[in-house]
Amino acid sequence: MTDSNLKIPYLSIIIPVYNERNNLIPLEDKLDRELKKLNLSYEIIFIDDGSNDGSLHLIESMQKHNPLIRFIQFGHNHGQSAAFAAGFKAARGNIFVTLDADLQNNPADIPLLLEKIKDYDVVCGWRHKRNDPWIKRVSSKIGNAVRNRLSEEEIADTGCSLKAFRRECFDNVKLFKGMHRFFPTLMKMEGFRVTQVKVSHHPRLHGESKYNIRNRLFSSFHDLLAIRWMKKRKINYDIIKED
Repeated sequence: MTDSNLKIPYLSIIIPVYNERNNLIPLEDKLDRELKKLNLSYEIIFIDDGSNDGSLHLIESMQKHNPLIRFIQFGHNHGQSAAFAAGFKAARGNIFVTLDADLQNNPADIPLLLEKIKDYDVVCGWRHKRNDPWIKRVSSKIGNAVRNRLSEEEIADTGCSLKAFRRECFDNVKLFKGMHRFFPTLMKMEGFRVTQVKVSHHPRLHGESKYNIRNRLFSSFHDLLAIRWMKKRKINYDIIKED
Protein backbone atom coordinates (compact mmCIF):
# COMPACT_ATOMS: atom_id res chain seq x y z
CA MET A 1 0.00 0.00 0.00
CA THR A 2 1.38 3.39 -0.98
CA ASP A 3 1.64 6.44 1.25
CA SER A 4 -1.19 8.11 -0.69
CA ASN A 5 -3.49 5.21 0.19
CA LEU A 6 -2.73 5.70 3.89
CA LYS A 7 -4.14 9.22 3.93
CA ILE A 8 -7.53 9.47 5.59
CA PRO A 9 -10.11 10.42 2.93
CA TYR A 10 -13.02 12.75 3.57
CA LEU A 11 -15.53 10.54 1.73
CA SER A 12 -15.97 6.79 1.76
CA ILE A 13 -18.18 5.58 -1.10
CA ILE A 14 -19.60 2.20 -0.06
CA ILE A 15 -21.08 -0.04 -2.76
CA PRO A 16 -22.41 -3.60 -2.29
CA VAL A 17 -21.98 -5.73 -5.41
CA TYR A 18 -23.82 -8.91 -6.30
CA ASN A 19 -23.50 -10.02 -9.92
CA GLU A 20 -23.17 -6.54 -11.43
CA ARG A 21 -20.19 -7.09 -13.73
CA ASN A 22 -21.63 -5.19 -16.71
CA ASN A 23 -22.39 -2.13 -14.59
CA LEU A 24 -19.07 -1.73 -12.78
CA ILE A 25 -16.92 0.05 -15.38
CA PRO A 26 -19.57 2.65 -16.31
CA LEU A 27 -20.24 3.13 -12.59
CA GLU A 28 -16.57 3.76 -11.89
CA ASP A 29 -16.40 6.20 -14.81
CA LYS A 30 -19.37 8.17 -13.47
CA LEU A 31 -18.03 8.16 -9.92
CA ASP A 32 -14.60 9.30 -11.05
CA ARG A 33 -16.07 12.11 -13.11
CA GLU A 34 -18.46 13.38 -10.43
CA LEU A 35 -16.21 12.96 -7.40
CA LYS A 36 -13.33 14.84 -9.00
CA LYS A 37 -15.62 17.88 -9.30
CA LEU A 38 -15.97 18.00 -5.51
CA ASN A 39 -12.27 18.54 -4.82
CA LEU A 40 -12.57 16.25 -1.80
CA SER A 41 -10.42 13.25 -0.94
CA TYR A 42 -12.28 9.96 -1.26
CA GLU A 43 -12.09 6.20 -1.42
CA ILE A 44 -14.41 3.75 -3.17
CA ILE A 45 -15.13 0.47 -1.38
CA PHE A 46 -16.78 -2.34 -3.33
CA ILE A 47 -18.14 -5.21 -1.23
CA ASP A 48 -18.48 -8.31 -3.39
CA ASP A 49 -21.37 -10.23 -1.84
CA GLY A 50 -20.58 -13.67 -3.24
CA SER A 51 -20.90 -12.79 -6.94
CA ASN A 52 -20.51 -15.62 -9.43
CA ASP A 53 -20.38 -13.58 -12.64
CA GLY A 54 -16.77 -12.41 -12.41
CA SER A 55 -17.56 -9.10 -10.69
CA LEU A 56 -14.64 -9.45 -8.29
CA HIS A 57 -12.10 -10.09 -11.05
CA LEU A 58 -13.24 -6.93 -12.77
CA ILE A 59 -13.00 -4.94 -9.53
CA GLU A 60 -9.44 -6.20 -9.07
CA SER A 61 -8.63 -5.08 -12.60
CA MET A 62 -10.18 -1.67 -11.97
CA GLN A 63 -8.12 -1.28 -8.80
CA LYS A 64 -4.88 -1.65 -10.77
CA HIS A 65 -5.46 1.65 -12.55
CA ASN A 66 -7.37 3.37 -9.74
CA PRO A 67 -5.62 3.21 -6.34
CA LEU A 68 -8.64 4.86 -4.70
CA ILE A 69 -10.58 1.62 -5.12
CA ARG A 70 -10.68 -0.88 -2.28
CA PHE A 71 -12.66 -4.09 -2.11
CA ILE A 72 -13.96 -6.71 0.28
CA GLN A 73 -14.85 -10.20 -0.90
CA PHE A 74 -17.41 -12.40 0.85
CA GLY A 75 -17.15 -16.15 0.51
CA HIS A 76 -20.91 -16.46 0.08
CA ASN A 77 -23.92 -14.24 -0.52
CA HIS A 78 -24.75 -12.70 2.86
CA GLY A 79 -27.11 -9.92 1.82
CA GLN A 80 -27.06 -6.15 1.61
CA SER A 81 -27.07 -5.46 5.35
CA ALA A 82 -23.94 -7.57 5.81
CA ALA A 83 -22.25 -5.87 2.85
CA PHE A 84 -23.00 -2.42 4.25
CA ALA A 85 -21.82 -3.48 7.72
CA ALA A 86 -18.49 -4.70 6.32
CA GLY A 87 -18.11 -1.52 4.29
CA PHE A 88 -18.81 0.74 7.29
CA LYS A 89 -16.26 -1.16 9.36
CA ALA A 90 -13.57 -0.84 6.69
CA ALA A 91 -14.32 2.77 5.70
CA ARG A 92 -11.85 5.47 6.77
CA GLY A 93 -13.72 8.60 5.71
CA ASN A 94 -15.57 11.19 7.78
CA ILE A 95 -18.66 10.90 5.61
CA PHE A 96 -20.02 7.60 4.32
CA VAL A 97 -22.00 7.60 1.07
CA THR A 98 -23.85 4.43 0.08
CA LEU A 99 -25.28 3.54 -3.30
CA ASP A 100 -26.18 0.54 -5.42
CA ALA A 101 -23.92 -0.86 -8.12
CA ASP A 102 -26.70 -1.21 -10.70
CA LEU A 103 -26.42 2.39 -12.06
CA GLN A 104 -29.96 3.22 -10.97
CA ASN A 105 -28.51 5.61 -8.39
CA ASN A 106 -26.81 8.58 -10.06
CA PRO A 107 -23.38 9.60 -8.68
CA ALA A 108 -24.17 13.14 -9.89
CA ASP A 109 -26.63 13.37 -6.98
CA ILE A 110 -23.94 12.88 -4.33
CA PRO A 111 -23.38 16.68 -4.01
CA LEU A 112 -27.07 17.06 -3.06
CA LEU A 113 -26.52 14.76 -0.09
CA LEU A 114 -23.29 16.47 0.93
CA GLU A 115 -24.94 19.88 0.89
CA LYS A 116 -27.68 18.67 3.25
CA ILE A 117 -25.33 16.82 5.57
CA LYS A 118 -23.81 20.12 6.62
CA ASP A 119 -26.88 20.53 8.84
CA TYR A 120 -27.82 16.89 9.44
CA ASP A 121 -26.21 13.59 10.40
CA VAL A 122 -28.01 11.39 7.87
CA VAL A 123 -29.36 12.30 4.43
CA CYS A 124 -31.61 9.82 2.64
CA GLY A 125 -32.14 9.87 -1.10
CA TRP A 126 -35.76 9.97 -2.27
CA ARG A 127 -36.40 8.56 -5.75
CA HIS A 128 -39.45 10.74 -6.38
CA LYS A 129 -39.67 9.67 -10.04
CA ARG A 130 -39.04 5.93 -10.20
CA ASN A 131 -37.85 4.27 -13.40
CA ASP A 132 -38.89 0.74 -12.55
CA PRO A 133 -41.55 -1.70 -13.79
CA TRP A 134 -44.99 -0.84 -12.40
CA ILE A 135 -45.11 -3.91 -10.14
CA LYS A 136 -41.88 -2.83 -8.46
CA ARG A 137 -43.12 0.73 -8.02
CA VAL A 138 -46.38 -0.45 -6.49
CA SER A 139 -44.71 -2.92 -4.13
CA SER A 140 -42.23 -0.26 -3.06
CA LYS A 141 -44.99 2.27 -2.43
CA ILE A 142 -46.94 -0.22 -0.32
CA GLY A 143 -43.81 -1.29 1.52
CA ASN A 144 -42.85 2.28 2.38
CA ALA A 145 -46.37 3.10 3.54
CA VAL A 146 -46.58 0.05 5.82
CA ARG A 147 -43.04 0.60 7.09
CA ASN A 148 -43.68 4.25 7.93
CA ARG A 149 -47.02 3.51 9.57
CA LEU A 150 -45.72 0.81 11.89
CA SER A 151 -42.36 2.44 12.61
CA GLU A 152 -43.89 5.93 12.99
CA GLU A 153 -41.61 7.38 10.32
CA GLU A 154 -41.99 9.91 7.52
CA ILE A 155 -39.21 8.82 5.17
CA ALA A 156 -40.70 8.65 1.68
CA ASP A 157 -38.25 6.11 0.24
CA THR A 158 -36.43 3.95 2.77
CA GLY A 159 -35.40 1.54 -0.01
CA CYS A 160 -33.18 4.06 -1.78
CA SER A 161 -29.57 3.03 -1.19
CA LEU A 162 -28.23 6.50 -2.00
CA LYS A 163 -27.63 7.88 1.49
CA ALA A 164 -24.99 9.87 3.37
CA PHE A 165 -23.99 9.38 7.00
CA ARG A 166 -21.58 11.02 9.36
CA ARG A 167 -19.04 8.47 10.51
CA GLU A 168 -20.12 8.62 14.15
CA CYS A 169 -23.60 7.38 13.23
CA PHE A 170 -22.29 3.82 13.31
CA ASP A 171 -20.18 4.03 16.46
CA ASN A 172 -22.81 2.36 18.64
CA VAL A 173 -25.35 0.90 16.21
CA LYS A 174 -25.49 -2.88 15.99
CA LEU A 175 -26.65 -4.02 12.56
CA PHE A 176 -28.66 -7.16 11.91
CA LYS A 177 -29.79 -8.86 8.72
CA GLY A 178 -32.37 -6.72 6.91
CA MET A 179 -31.67 -3.63 8.99
CA HIS A 180 -30.40 -1.60 6.02
CA ARG A 181 -34.07 -0.88 5.28
CA PHE A 182 -34.38 0.92 8.60
CA PHE A 183 -31.24 3.05 8.75
CA PRO A 184 -33.23 6.30 9.24
CA THR A 185 -35.13 4.87 12.21
CA LEU A 186 -32.01 3.37 13.78
CA MET A 187 -30.21 6.69 13.45
CA LYS A 188 -33.10 8.63 14.99
CA MET A 189 -33.17 6.21 17.92
CA GLU A 190 -29.54 7.14 18.55
CA GLY A 191 -30.40 10.84 18.54
CA PHE A 192 -29.05 11.72 15.10
CA ARG A 193 -30.69 14.27 12.81
CA VAL A 194 -32.18 12.70 9.68
CA THR A 195 -33.53 14.33 6.53
CA GLN A 196 -34.25 13.40 2.92
CA VAL A 197 -33.58 14.95 -0.47
CA LYS A 198 -35.04 14.23 -3.90
CA VAL A 199 -32.64 12.38 -6.21
CA SER A 200 -32.88 11.00 -9.72
CA HIS A 201 -33.46 7.36 -10.60
CA HIS A 202 -32.55 5.51 -13.77
CA PRO A 203 -33.81 2.29 -15.34
CA ARG A 204 -31.65 -0.79 -14.97
CA LEU A 205 -29.73 -1.45 -18.21
CA HIS A 206 -27.74 -4.56 -17.27
CA GLY A 207 -28.28 -7.47 -14.93
CA GLU A 208 -31.35 -8.41 -12.92
CA SER A 209 -33.02 -6.93 -9.88
CA LYS A 210 -32.34 -8.80 -6.66
CA TYR A 211 -35.74 -7.87 -5.20
CA ASN A 212 -39.33 -8.92 -5.84
CA ILE A 213 -42.62 -8.64 -3.97
CA ARG A 214 -41.81 -11.63 -1.79
CA ASN A 215 -38.47 -10.40 -0.46
CA ARG A 216 -39.44 -6.72 -0.58
CA LEU A 217 -42.66 -6.94 1.42
CA PHE A 218 -42.96 -10.25 3.21
CA SER A 219 -39.34 -10.84 4.18
CA SER A 220 -39.03 -7.36 5.65
CA PHE A 221 -42.21 -7.59 7.74
CA HIS A 222 -40.54 -9.46 10.59
CA ASP A 223 -37.71 -6.92 10.55
CA LEU A 224 -40.32 -4.16 10.77
CA LEU A 225 -41.88 -5.77 13.82
CA ALA A 226 -38.43 -5.99 15.41
CA ILE A 227 -37.83 -2.27 14.81
CA ARG A 228 -41.25 -1.44 16.23
CA TRP A 229 -40.42 -3.48 19.35
CA MET A 230 -37.02 -1.78 19.69
CA LYS A 231 -38.57 1.68 19.49
CA LYS A 232 -41.17 0.89 22.15
CA ARG A 233 -38.66 -0.79 24.47
CA LYS A 234 -35.86 1.74 24.09
CA ILE A 235 -34.55 2.91 27.47
CA ASN A 236 -35.07 6.60 28.11
CA TYR A 237 -34.43 8.54 31.30
CA ASP A 238 -33.69 12.06 32.41
CA ILE A 239 -31.24 12.82 35.19
CA ILE A 240 -32.03 16.02 37.04
CA LYS A 241 -29.26 15.70 39.64
CA GLU A 242 -26.13 13.62 40.10
CA ASP A 243 -23.40 13.80 42.72
